[in-house]
Amino acid sequence: MKWNDICNKISLLLHVLLSACLYFLIEAISRHSFGAAFTYMTTRPVIFAYNAGYIFVTLLPAYLFRRRTFWRVLVSVFWIILGLINGLLLANRVTPFTGPDLKLITDGVAIMTKYLPPWGATLGFILLGCLGVFFVFFLFIGPKYRGKRRLYISIPLVLAGIAGIAVSTQVLLENRILSNYFGNIAFAYEDYGYPYCLLTTIFNTGISQPRDYSESEIRRIERSEYSLPETTPEHRPNIIFVQLESFFDPTLVNYLSLSEDPIPTFRRLMKEYSSGYFKVPSVGAGTANTEFETITGMSLHYFGPGEYPYKSILQHANCESSAYILRDLGYATHAIHNNEANFYSRKTVFPRLGFETFTSEEYMPKENNQNPLGWVEDWVLTEEITKCLASTKEQDFIYTISVQGHGDYPTEPVLEDPLITVSGSDTPEQDYKWEYYVNQIYEMDQFIEELIHALEAYGEDTVLVLYGDHLPTMGLTVEDMENKYLFQTQYVIWDNFGMKKEDVNLASYQLAAEVLNRLDIHEGTILRYHQARKNTKNYQVDLEMLQYDILYGKKYSYDGSSPYKKVKMRLGLYDVVLDSIQLISESDNTYYVRGSNFTPSCQVQINGEWYDTVYISTTVLLIRNKALDDFDRISVVVRSNSSTRKALSKSYDRAVYALYNSKWKLKQGAAAS
Repeated sequence: MKWNDICNKISLLLHVLLSACLYFLIEAISRHSFGAAFTYMTTRPVIFAYNAGYIFVTLLPAYLFRRRTFWRVLVSVFWIILGLINGLLLANRVTPFTGPDLKLITDGVAIMTKYLPPWGATLGFILLGCLGVFFVFFLFIGPKYRGKRRLYISIPLVLAGIAGIAVSTQVLLENRILSNYFGNIAFAYEDYGYPYCLLTTIFNTGISQPRDYSESEIRRIERSEYSLPETTPEHRPNIIFVQLESFFDPTLVNYLSLSEDPIPTFRRLMKEYSSGYFKVPSVGAGTANTEFETITGMSLHYFGPGEYPYKSILQHANCESSAYILRDLGYATHAIHNNEANFYSRKTVFPRLGFETFTSEEYMPKENNQNPLGWVEDWVLTEEITKCLASTKEQDFIYTISVQGHGDYPTEPVLEDPLITVSGSDTPEQDYKWEYYVNQIYEMDQFIEELIHALEAYGEDTVLVLYGDHLPTMGLTVEDMENKYLFQTQYVIWDNFGMKKEDVNLASYQLAAEVLNRLDIHEGTILRYHQARKNTKNYQVDLEMLQYDILYGKKYSYDGSSPYKKVKMRLGLYDVVLDSIQLISESDNTYYVRGSNFTPSCQVQINGEWYDTVYISTTVLLIRNKALDDFDRISVVVRSNSSTRKALSKSYDRAVYALYNSKWKLKQGAAAS
């Protein structure tokens, strides 16, 4: 008997073996360790077998074709590529490869240039091209099954495999071996396996329709809010939210010993102003989800496991938010973030949340403002916040997202002379991580103090809300925490006009409603609901129904049509303006480009081509090695700080007329100061 006849007889067994080997390889790549993959396989055998079963089911359709080997190789390579993508992403960021990231598969340039060096991206394209050629040839010249195709057996076999996975999933969920709620998506992938988590984030998204959903139920919920008073227009202070990256009180960690308190300002504010514990939807990551809950008042608990609404529903739908509500009351609405504009798709999402301006890192004129890990330090936000206040005559709602405390934290010393030293961890490497972290949040605490001084000096009535978005990525457990809870940071509500101190623990989706309630603002479907129904009977059940109605249902809350339209949002507070060009040196064709509102992210574009640009100041850029001719068209473009370097906004094009008397012409003269 030939070897291929033997393989055909035991092909199902070989499929099982291949599935297990592929899954082991995928986990080894994702965990960057064969040892870690082996430990996972031996300590969680049920989960390992279950995820290998997913791969096994994808191999079963081979029995429907004669080119069975081609199908097996194709599926195997597909899974290995998914594993490689996940391993690459986890080497560069905290979160693994999820359903929303699938759009990057169709844009190989984006994923390769973002996470690989130029030589790596080139090699990746070459390998993908070689794979494509290989599969084309293999489809025609590869081995073909010569026996009789028994589709009456093969089709039920494939269906049985799918049914088996479905039943297994339900059984494992009911026995809590699997979970369909991911508080920390990175931990979920480690605990429940890559295939299950990836497929869950692809197919289990959005909010399912509640069983009793109807217009009468929505009207019943609305009637329960009648006890709320009308919004009073007398007092309208500025309202500023500052979401502090990975900020919390590290003295709550039982094993840590700190040389001094890293958050003295925040601690003083908690004693003097309204404060409390702050329940957040994730641990160690998920900034955008805490942000979503805080802005909209919606709970992530009802969305798909590990889902980021910024990457799903808000890509194409507008959503009621505190920004929309305050905008309708006459507030100017601003968003500020000292990271690049496209991070978590904020540039796309914020117009759908009611923000009129968005100042990202690319629109901040500061240089040399990065911490040792390359994240922009938070002190730059003080000036950006006060600029927003000064840019309008009306009151302002400013939502600010900081980034300085972002991980992943270094396992070796990177601070030359740390102000605060740390001990108590199991390893020196963990102590180094904590030492770096606490010194970063100490600087963030200093930023809070500077911001409050600036707001006091500004002189307008203001409410400032400060809170941490989640615990840092330190592998903390419940046993490590004095408060015995991981999904929790702290918040403070500061003001300069004498609000009463009221300490209460809040969830992130309750915070905006609480702040506006204290200001006698009772508007918006979701925020009014929280104000009237917080902690009452069926509070969570009715909240789920409202969220479904607003985002996915028939919008009975709005009589069938949402009143919230996408805002024409401005990037940056002010337009980039190009005024003139000044010739500095004819020998090497050096020019000063003059204008206003320039930043280090600005680049000169001439006739549609990019030219190396040196940032001098907010009014001067420098270009060289380009001789300008009559009728050349020149503009200054703000480009994304992400690896894609896409244009965000630009000045008006200007036509250069060096030889003719015109309204705008090339100027010659001495170098500018």
